[in-house]
Amino acid sequence: MASPLECKKILITREKNQAEELATKVVQRKGVPEQVPLLNITCHHDQGFAGLIQKENPYKWLFFTSANGVHCFFRLMQNNGLNRDIFSEAKFAAVGRKTGWALESYGYQADFVPGIYNAESMTNDFFNDYDHLEEPVLLVRGNWSRDTLPRWLEGLGVQYQSLEVYRTGHHYAMKDNLNTKLAQNDLDAITFTSPSCVNAFVDMKEADINPGLPIVCIGTTTAERATELGLDNLLIPEEFTIDGMLVKLEEFFKQKG
Repeated sequence: MASPLECKKILITREKNQAEELATKVVQRKGVPEQVPLLNITCHHDQGFAGLIQKENPYKWLFFTSANGVHCFFRLMQNNGLNRDIFSEAKFAAVGRKTGWALESYGYQADFVPGIYNAESMTNDFFNDYDHLEEPVLLVRGNWSRDTLPRWLEGLGVQYQSLEVYRTGHHYAMKDNLNTKLAQNDLDAITFTSPSCVNAFVDMKEADINPGLPIVCIGTTTAERATELGLDNLLIPEEFTIDGMLVKLEEFFKQKG
């Protein structure tokens, strides 16, 4: 049986080092990945990192909202020569399955993962699993992270600190490549794996998008940003993962015939 994605050209906009997983899975479904990485992500060294982590009152919870945050956090731990045993009594919250897997790669298990993979669900679901939130809390973030979790923690009156461990920027070197692919008018779908990808796409886009071109967003937060910036024909998977995105695209092309 032919794959619904066979010969379909799928634009992949996520950061280069993260794009390979999606590209590989498109190829496995006999599709054609068109990689145009619109973001640059770099770890950010906060001068106060070591002092913040080695505090007298150790953190009871660490909240991670992305796999990028996990990898950069533990890279900073290593660069500062810090012993990870300082988190032996801490609990870990991960925004989704992939972030939880990133924690596992460093020897930690996520104690809490929300049912839907976004920050809103982290706040809504937490007290379904726990009666209270022990403090202090460390919130590990990027420079473009939304304020959902800080506002939630402030509303609870919980003592917390926020630590920026990575920075995301637009990869402007890809602008001509992006517009060339759009102008060729032969793409079958566009994928966005974060609101940052949407922002970069709209910022760099000069060529028109083919009317009716499906745009699959990894979740509701990304789709909301796409809507705000005037994009339509949006598809949102039931599961906010790479696999969920591809399942949604397969369903779309099956129905389209």
